[in-house]
Amino acid sequence: MEVRLLNPSDAESYWELRLEALQQNPEAFATSYEEALKRENPIEQVASRLQGNGDFTFGAFQNGKLVGTVTLLQEKIMKMAHKAYILAMYVTPNSRGTGAGKAVLTEAINHAKQIPEIMKLNLTVVSSNEKAKKLYTSLGFKTYGNEEAALKVNDNYYDEEHMVLFLKECR
Repeated sequence: MEVRLLNPSDAESYWELRLEALQQNPEAFATSYEEALKRENPIEQVASRLQGNGDFTFGAFQNGKLVGTVTLLQEKIMKMAHKAYILAMYVTPNSRGTGAGKAVLTEAINHAKQIPEIMKLNLTVVSSNEKAKKLYTSLGFKTYGNEEAALKVNDNYYDEEHMVLFLKECR
């Protein structure tokens, strides 16, 4: 398995995987599949975002096919630049359990450690997603809060856990 930082040439593959993620696990993402389809020039938007600038998306490839992604997004405001977020984590159903998720997340964490300003990583996860929580916990994330009814998908409400990983001592 190859894991690497995605670049603008990966935009189409990323967009296809993102749409799959929104369909397969709508409870895991704030954006809905329907909202995503309404975007104008989505591949161009993705290509622009994959140029970096404090926004880094990593991909796991099996046999040359993108099967997993995660985004690391650093806060841009000076007083909050010590924080970054883990977002848009997804692994295709056929690739779950192969280490793809751990590989892309580890790559994102290692990348964050190379950015001197980043002291901690935050993420949110649907409280019922035990496999994701187990992965995050195995890499050192700890729950620091819960939000009841954080997302509504159709007529179902989903709670979310807020998790943090301190990369450096902040106090």
